[in-house]
Amino acid sequence: VQLQAFGGGLVQAGGSLRLSCAASGRTFRGYSVGWFRQVPGKEREFVASIRWNGGTTVYEDFLKGRFTISRDITRNTVYLQMNSLEPEDTAVYYCAATSRAIYSMLGVSSSYDYWGQGTVVTVSS
Repeated sequence: VQLQAFGGGLVQAGGSLRLSCAASGRTFRGYSVGWFRQVPGKEREFVASIRWNGGTTVYEDFLKGRFTISRDITRNTVYLQMNSLEPEDTAVYYCAATSRAIYSMLGVSSSYDYWGQGTVVTVSS
């Protein structure tokens, strides 16, 4: 499956962005999809994940309810709605997918087999 992440951009602190992760080549059915982010010089960190079948979601604790991951079955797309953005949210955001049933490990980047190209989010203060 090929993934394409888009929707990043420049936004002021307190603003919102919605990232999209679209799949081509097949549907997301049976996959789990995650969002990660990375700042230069730091490790890639988990943001959120969603199981396509059933829609179960998991979030990293630091988000404090500001981000929401969702899916649109008809569009075969996963979204990351980001509200109350902070300068510390500035990063390259990646979406990833896995068909492996390792639901307890969806916060680990090595659990994912397919990665999108990343989309840049910049939050100005």
